[in-house]
Amino acid sequence: MLHEAVPHVTAMGLLVNPSNPNAQPDMAEANEAAKKLGLALHVVSAGTAQEIDVAFATLVERRVQALVIDGDAFFSARRLQLASLTTRHAIPAIFATREFPDAGGMMSYGASNVEADRQGGIYVGRILKGEKPADLPVQQSVKVELIINMITAKTLGIALPLTLLGRADEVIE
Repeated sequence: MLHEAVPHVTAMGLLVNPSNPNAQPDMAEANEAAKKLGLALHVVSAGTAQEIDVAFATLVERRVQALVIDGDAFFSARRLQLASLTTRHAIPAIFATREFPDAGGMMSYGASNVEADRQGGIYVGRILKGEKPADLPVQQSVKVELIINMITAKTLGIALPLTLLGRADEVIE
């Protein structure tokens, strides 16, 4: 999605939290995607607020033109800092949850938290009505959503393609 939004980039960054057990598989997947797209990928890591600042300094030094922020609870909690830094350094970025564009980041693509919460509520209702939790099937939210913050895109000077805007579940204007 991010490459479609900014197809001219040649160097992309990936921000990961090194304490996240999914960081290694996500890096491998990102490396594979970058190779297929002919992009240089610069991976930086951060596990504290200060390390996020250092990671952005490294991204700027390496002249990264776009950034994928790995899905992580720590990064979700630091979404205002991340959105501010991506805008300050004019780095278009994508995150996994809608809280990022709500906080001023450019875009997100990932599982719908609203749908996951709805499913959780249904399960709670079933348990309260007497069903045993062990008897309930494991489920996961399959609805994904694309959220685009056009205010941020315009601030960054990015004209998003209509094909991408047309697929967005929500456009913040």
